[in-house]
Amino acid sequence: MDHNISLENDIFRHIPLEQHIAIQQYFTYKTYRKDAFIIQPNDLVKHLYWIQSGLVKLSYEDENCREHILSFAFEDWWETDFSAFYHQTRSKLYLQCLEPTALYALSYADYQRIVQQYSLSNYFLQKSINGHIANQHRILSLLTDSPKSRYELFISSYPALVQRISKTVLAQYLGVSRETLSRIYK
Repeated sequence: MDHNISLENDIFRHIPLEQHIAIQQYFTYKTYRKDAFIIQPNDLVKHLYWIQSGLVKLSYEDENCREHILSFAFEDWWETDFSAFYHQTRSKLYLQCLEPTALYALSYADYQRIVQQYSLSNYFLQKSINGHIANQHRILSLLTDSPKSRYELFISSYPALVQRISKTVLAQYLGVSRETLSRIYK
């Protein structure tokens, strides 16, 4: 694995050094161009993805073809359609690159293997808990905060990300119109 410096800093620090080479075999390195889809609706979700570089968005398109952005994932984050991955079903979501993206794919079978064989249950549990907490905060913010408060929370939580996404994409994520965001942004 030539591209694993960050991966080693993340997952590999939770296992003994002598197991690093053995665990590398379970990860597949992939690159995607900007705007490429990693997952589309009705795809069987076979992989969990760890982002080495780049930026992706996880989104849903409703029956009126309106896009709803659930999350962004960038360097050192795990992303997939988690429900479809864990239940080994078809996706209802899109996972799309907003920038050229390099990542490591981990199949469901290999995920199960490394969790058991390398005692990584606590690692993945902590990642899941952190994601769950972030999602709860986002839901509460969408339900209770003003658009301006949601924007301020986003820029305070992810200051570097604001420079990496378009105002249109940010407006979709915040659940506001592009015009509303323009008024807030001034």
